[in-house]
Amino acid sequence: MADEQKQQLFKDAMGNYPTGVTVMTTVDSNGKPAGLTVNSFASVSLDPLLILWSIDHKAATLPAFTENGTFAVHILAGNQKDICMTFATKGADRFSTCKWNFSLEHHLPVIEGAFAVFQCQTVQTVEAGDHTILIGEVDTIQIDAEKDPMLYHRRHFASIPATFYASK
Repeated sequence: MADEQKQQLFKDAMGNYPTGVTVMTTVDSNGKPAGLTVNSFASVSLDPLLILWSIDHKAATLPAFTENGTFAVHILAGNQKDICMTFATKGADRFSTCKWNFSLEHHLPVIEGAFAVFQCQTVQTVEAGDHTILIGEVDTIQIDAEKDPMLYHRRHFASIPATFYASK
């Protein structure tokens, strides 16, 4: 099987694997907010609290994330599709379209309305193919338990359907 065919099959399979949706934020060397939409987010460890995510080497925001040493993970709420799409769009003025503030703890851009926000310190980066994996230790956690997180499946975004909880 040709590499291009395998890559397309891989994309098709991964696009059918339901995931949560996150937006990662940080500041660049000039203190300017930087961010992007990511679904390659996972927990790693409870002791210490570690998470990981990956960023494409072609991403314009890569230097900000690899040089800053801190970042915020926003687990988007089901009603934040517009934020998801804006932060996934190249060249968009991402922070002009949402409400956000700098955090007191790490001076990171924190987007309002997320299901959860983790502020992290980078403890390790790993080069892996065409991406860099960032592993972060979670310092602070905010959760809005009144909200449901956003899901991504087959190129669609939505809240967890009510029927998900109806079956036993």
